Amino acid sequence: MYLSSRIQNIKPSFIREILKVTAQSDAISFAGGLPNKDLFPLNELNAASSLVFAEHGVDALQYAATEGYPPLKQWISDQYRIREGLEVKPEQIVITNGSQQAFDLIGKVLLNEGDPLAIEQPGYLGAIQAFSFFRPAWQSVRLDEGGMNLDDIRKALKCSTRLFYSVPNFQNPTGLSHPNQNREAVADMLRDQECFFIQDDPYGAIQFSEQRYLSYASLLPNQTILLGSFSKTVVPAFRLGWVVVPEALIDPFLIAKQAIDLHTNSFCQRVLHEYVSGDSFAPHLTNIIDNYRAQKQAMVDAVVEMMPGGVSCSDPEGGMFIWLKLPENISARELLEYCMERKVVFVPGDTFYLGAEDGNELRMNYSCLSAEKIREGVKIMADGINQLASRSR
Repeated sequence: MYLSSRIQNIKPSFIREILKVTAQSDAISFAGGLPNKDLFPLNELNAASSLVFAEHGVDALQYAATEGYPPLKQWISDQYRIREGLEVKPEQIVITNGSQQAFDLIGKVLLNEGDPLAIEQPGYLGAIQAFSFFRPAWQSVRLDEGGMNLDDIRKALKCSTRLFYSVPNFQNPTGLSHPNQNREAVADMLRDQECFFIQDDPYGAIQFSEQRYLSYASLLPNQTILLGSFSKTVVPAFRLGWVVVPEALIDPFLIAKQAIDLHTNSFCQRVLHEYVSGDSFAPHLTNIIDNYRAQKQAMVDAVVEMMPGGVSCSDPEGGMFIWLKLPENISARELLEYCMERKVVFVPGDTFYLGAEDGNELRMNYSCLSAEKIREGVKIMADGINQLASRSR
């Protein structure tokens, strides 16, 4: 069968493949990045749907504007001003089919084959997969507790890199956040360069601490593209996200969006706006934060208590993931084989690197498990590490 060279070079998502294992009801999955379905606002969304039909009738089922439902765009604009002190005009916002579609729009508008594109490493697998369709010349920027590596930023700039992609708040996969000092240093290096910084922020609203993180949009207002999503704070099935672009990019992004799908599901946009603009969204978000905070703490505590020496993990201030580093002589993929036989799964860390093979790092998700299940799964992982370590002696 003839296939384009683009699709032949794209690997299937390892995470999607591993999720097939978790279909077993008794499996303990640290692998997915799924929000907790038990926290979905089912009754509230049902009521919002009824209100949309009652107030808008058949108009709610008609074709709609490419850029999105104006009241929802205004609500997003207001949230940027309230939460982050940013002045984002509603016309800068394009409602997308999840933030994943924003990657496609960015690629279509701003990437030619062979253009340099910098991404933090380890980085979000979904972005790597989406941007790979455009065949960029990847530039790796190392990420650790101190933020993005400045030497790697300099190297990327020397290659005339025009796009820098990052999840600076409670990152997927590590859970790390860029310290404000690092954000300021990165912005100083990029300022007035012919490039854009893509700040993907699907977890920013799920914050456990009071720490105030600077938005790159406040540091690089004319060079920052912001991505957001309702998948983690409301429901993923609506596939509603957004992209905020500098004013010079509004028309190109709308043209690209028109060519892809005309517009995002307008009925769901109306339902979502009805819900988030009401009184129940704020306590719903607080409930998510409280639950995830407790689950994160249960996982970190279990790792500290049960894991053998030489194992370390991140302790994020928000989001849905922790990052585990094993002793150097322990393979994450060999550990996964051991754990899968015992119905425990996680994601090996090499999945989140460009061209990496195996390694001693891994990602664990805590959002969908009770403290008891977290401890049970961590215990199995700890037993596996001990067994693998004894073999390598």
